[in-house]
Amino acid sequence: MTFHDQCTTWFLAQLKPNSAQIAHKNLNRQGFQTFLPMVEETRQRNGKFMSANRPLFPGYIFVAIDVTKGLWRTVNATYGITKLVSFGKEPAPVQRDLVSQLMLGCDTSGKLLPPELLEPGDQVMLTNGPFANFAAEVQKIAPDQRVWVLMDIMGAQTRVAVGADQIKAV
Repeated sequence: MTFHDQCTTWFLAQLKPNSAQIAHKNLNRQGFQTFLPMVEETRQRNGKFMSANRPLFPGYIFVAIDVTKGLWRTVNATYGITKLVSFGKEPAPVQRDLVSQLMLGCDTSGKLLPPELLEPGDQVMLTNGPFANFAAEVQKIAPDQRVWVLMDIMGAQTRVAVGADQIKAV
């Protein structure tokens, strides 16, 4: 899923409503490499919990374009695409490192991999928010990616809920 061509630049294309798979198929058919990071989301529907893959960035898809060939107008004319994200008259490139890091966090189908597995009792460090750089102990992990941690605040154990993306194992 990596792309190493030095002439290729990543751009972000805005999708028409409900057209992610159509645009992905049409861009690939035309020879463009695309990247549509997906995340598994669980929602309650009619009293049942249902899991489905949803785009990490709803309404957008990454497209690799060879800038020496100037094919960005072809992308804008692709069925399922509204336009490339632009600032002024020219499309705005996306930083290559950003796309590379996103790809590293996904499996080969583009699905976001779960964060590193934590278990109750593990020691963690909070990475952002008002308690950034505080040490804590994992108490409980909820299915919605919320993690309950115990922190020592002013000499007392305090239970705090944080997102799984706000902590890292130590």
